Amino acid sequence: MEEIVKHINDTNASFRQPNAGDAKNTDLFLDNEHYFLFKDCGEQITVRYSKENLTKAILFIASILPRKFDQSATHELVKFSKEFVLDQLAIIDALFTEDGKPVDHFTQVWNARKDVPQKNGKIDKRFYFNGLLKDVLYTDYKGVQRKTKFTIRNYFAGGYSDLHILKADDGIFDIRISNAKVPTYDNKEDGLEEVAEQKKEFKCLQQIYYGAPGTGKSFEIKDTTKRYSTIRTTFHPDSDYSTFVGAYKPTMKSVDLRDLGGRVVDGVKEERITYTFVKQAFLKAYLAAWKKYAEGGETAEPQFLIIEEINRGNCAQIFGDLFQLLDRNGNGFSTYPIEADADLQKEITKAFAEEEKYKINGELSVESAVKDYTSNYGASLSEDILKGRILLLPNNLYIWATMNTSDQSLFPIDSAFKRRWDWKYVRITNGYEREEDGKRKLDENGKPIPLEWKISVNGEQYDWWQFIQAINVKIEEQSESDDKKLGYFFCNAKNKKIDAETFVGKVIFYLWNDVFKGENAEIFNIEGVGQVTFDQFYKEDETTGLTIANEHMVSLFLKKLGLSAEDDNDEGLSDNQPQKPDWKVKVNGIELTLANSIPYTTIEQYVKSHPEMTAQEVINVWEPFKKCSARKWVVANKDEIENMNPRYANYSYKINCSDGTSLWVNKDGWMHHPIVEGRRDTISEFINAVKEADLGIIITEESI
Repeated sequence: MEEIVKHINDTNASFRQPNAGDAKNTDLFLDNEHYFLFKDCGEQITVRYSKENLTKAILFIASILPRKFDQSATHELVKFSKEFVLDQLAIIDALFTEDGKPVDHFTQVWNARKDVPQKNGKIDKRFYFNGLLKDVLYTDYKGVQRKTKFTIRNYFAGGYSDLHILKADDGIFDIRISNAKVPTYDNKEDGLEEVAEQKKEFKCLQQIYYGAPGTGKSFEIKDTTKRYSTIRTTFHPDSDYSTFVGAYKPTMKSVDLRDLGGRVVDGVKEERITYTFVKQAFLKAYLAAWKKYAEGGETAEPQFLIIEEINRGNCAQIFGDLFQLLDRNGNGFSTYPIEADADLQKEITKAFAEEEKYKINGELSVESAVKDYTSNYGASLSEDILKGRILLLPNNLYIWATMNTSDQSLFPIDSAFKRRWDWKYVRITNGYEREEDGKRKLDENGKPIPLEWKISVNGEQYDWWQFIQAINVKIEEQSESDDKKLGYFFCNAKNKKIDAETFVGKVIFYLWNDVFKGENAEIFNIEGVGQVTFDQFYKEDETTGLTIANEHMVSLFLKKLGLSAEDDNDEGLSDNQPQKPDWKVKVNGIELTLANSIPYTTIEQYVKSHPEMTAQEVINVWEPFKKCSARKWVVANKDEIENMNPRYANYSYKINCSDGTSLWVNKDGWMHHPIVEGRRDTISEFINAVKEADLGIIITEESI
């Protein structure tokens, strides 16, 4: 028997869980040199599977879980579980059943694809099979009947698997999978599916990213679209149709010099102002998208038109009759083409005529893009598009925009315009470290690593994220909405530090003028100072006489919000530095020898005396005590500890509550009578706070 062996990398090893989408599971790419085995078999082959072999293959998959697989257009982690194994074996049992009886083999028909003509006239030289899916009705481990689809790709482990295809004497091709203990990669499959999946990657042709200022809307769009051609513009109050689409503008041009009689003076040029049509963002993106479509058809690369601050301009005025094009049908093209004016017709015709390949010669074929299209010029839809007679958005032109909710009243967007967009809300979240490719950096436990920006004022450090959370509470109390809140990236930090000049010039200025509206706001009534004026956030430098930020006032403002300064040198206690107190401490009669044991013993005693409380209820009681900790946390629940910087999460004390839930207490950053001058006495702060709260915990102190 003739046989080929294909080493499987991740391209062919996507895992389709029950009820998942069909993308990336319908095709199986082989190497062109494998084509010899199938070239005389026509456009379809019949393959045969062995139950024993597929069972071994799926059990091998289970043995290397958890593992990331491509699932449709995303990467997802498949975790090991008993249920996973039982369900997969149940699917195999259902596959190998005929007329209610178990069988050892079953067959499937694959469609062979090689040298396939594309719409743009090019030939796809790749060799692959499609039509790999088969409906399966199986009974899961709970005894419930479910539907799924079988695909041979479920049984491949990228790097570990080899696919053996043997041509049997009866003309059927036997399929067998073998696995290795150590993965290898040959890189032959790199990029095979990239073009096919590009257009599946983006679900929304027109969407607006909206949220508070500084939430990273522009960054998210930039990060998502960085591999593709992008044309960007920004709307503002003076934006109009001509600045968005294009218009005739005066430009300097070198022309022939003419004498008084109008005759050309040979060899002499002069610079004159002439009027030339200048393309703007929309027309540039429109032409680029159609040129890509003419070259690639349905596999054409996406073209993005990005509109920053879309609501800062009058959208009705800017889009004009282009508004009609925003209605897209199921295939992604505009539902209703519009007539182009004479200037646009001329520019579009010229743009396509400049390159021979874009002339009307079959390069562009979109006759089915618009249902029942009738040309006013007696021509085809393709010709009318390339001649610029009509405007029609292609299905590879993506128009994405950003909108700050704090600016939404500048130019209200009417409901008819809103309906033609998908809306993506960008939440206010902590900032995270990024890799060079834009992905979040992960720690050894697979958790995102926070940026940990600091506000650096008056020789002290304040946590930026804690400030964001605290000020947003005040903003919500003031405005009863999210519109004016601050996102993590409202300011730009230098080396993770936001200095006083930046803080006052950006943050205080915004809060004073746009949120709390001036001098009578309670938030600017600072204890010991009184009602602060904006001028007080600045002072004169004694040395230079220049106006600089008043760092002392900024520090008072931050402390009014409940923030505490951190140690600038970040030398809090760690698991290698548990500090012994120089005095004797007892918590409910329990004598303690380490300073950092005082908080967790105190909270543990509270839990024991309140068995009726859940972990979250206990956390709510002790949450105010975080002001005593140099690390800005004392108690955390399961979700919080899992998303915390491992440096702090791993150095915590777990307490189990009577209802089966748990909480964690911080063991780091607790100091008493520190050796370094100027260091906080956080233990004394904690003890005094506990005594004042009268929570039924008795803490006694005695100097040694």
